Amino acid sequence: MTKLIHTYAQFPIEPVDGHDYHLIDKNGKEYVDLTAGIGVCNLGYSNQPVKDAVKKQIDHVWHISNLYENSKAEEVAEKLCPAGYLAFFCNSGTEANEAAMKLARKDTGKSKIVAFNYGFHGRTYGSLSMTGYPHIKDGFQALVPDIQFEEYNDDASLAAITADTAAVILEVVQGEGGVNVGNKEWLQAVQAKCHETNTLLIVDEVQSGMGRTGYKFAFEQFDLQPDIITVAKGLANGLPVGAMLAKESVAKAFQPGDHGNTFGGNKVVMASASAVLDQLNPEFLKTVQAKGDKLAELLNAEILPLDHVKNITGKGLMIGIHLTDDVKVGDVIKTLQDNGVLTLSARGNTLRLLPPLIIDEAALKDAVAKIKQAIG
Repeated sequence: MTKLIHTYAQFPIEPVDGHDYHLIDKNGKEYVDLTAGIGVCNLGYSNQPVKDAVKKQIDHVWHISNLYENSKAEEVAEKLCPAGYLAFFCNSGTEANEAAMKLARKDTGKSKIVAFNYGFHGRTYGSLSMTGYPHIKDGFQALVPDIQFEEYNDDASLAAITADTAAVILEVVQGEGGVNVGNKEWLQAVQAKCHETNTLLIVDEVQSGMGRTGYKFAFEQFDLQPDIITVAKGLANGLPVGAMLAKESVAKAFQPGDHGNTFGGNKVVMASASAVLDQLNPEFLKTVQAKGDKLAELLNAEILPLDHVKNITGKGLMIGIHLTDDVKVGDVIKTLQDNGVLTLSARGNTLRLLPPLIIDEAALKDAVAKIKQAIG
């Protein structure tokens, strides 16, 4: 009998070991993992530079108060931030989005936030208030006020961005919402309206960032320059971390005492993040783009023509296979588990794939064959 609070509907699988893009359960069964811990272990389960960095740091101090200087956090911020941005470190994506909400309101002196239906930004009160899923808010009202929801990829939503708006928050690829890719022209129109109305643009890269789409940040493909960026998940390859990155002109609104985090910038986590960022170089990202192109080619040839598949969406190695209602995604996931492949779901009866970025093309081809069989 479990002593854990029942906040997760768990599969009867306990991974206890792993290597590259494979997980091994307590019974010795091995799986090809197309989940990466929900987009977290982007470099897999045996990445030597990450292991070496963590082991080296653990032999020294692994936690210090943020009242002291932290050269390891400075090192990660230097590698992570685009030019002209500063970083605040925390433990998760939801905390990064909480920080972004506070900073936007502090910097602008305004309170209104525009968010989008089926955007997912977290489950703490501020981040949940900006999340466009009514059903996960049930029982938790009243939430943070002055949040307005609009339709994603809809030009009519631009009218909601006015001079009274502090910030717009969005994902350029909605993950939990069904792997919905933002239309480039629409995203640029949102940014233009933000500039016109002195509104800050917050881009949530928690799931889509850190190489997931073949770019360090997914927004790079859409010619955007957000005022605030939030990241987490893949940043430390499985160690708990989140970060809010803000343009220097916006970041200065936070002064000592305005925000904080006990464990943000943890030395061991920063060691891992630094090793991850060293590997997210242009050459590596090109290999991810190539794998994404190959996966898209395989899916379009083998999966899209199936009678039970409505559409396939995504970017890079962030994919949604949208199933017809007569095939339940949960059944497909279970069949794949039985056949040694781990997958995820997303809104709208969608099979979601977030494989480690190090997976090879042969494994992707084999996985697609098993997905085809499971859907069929």
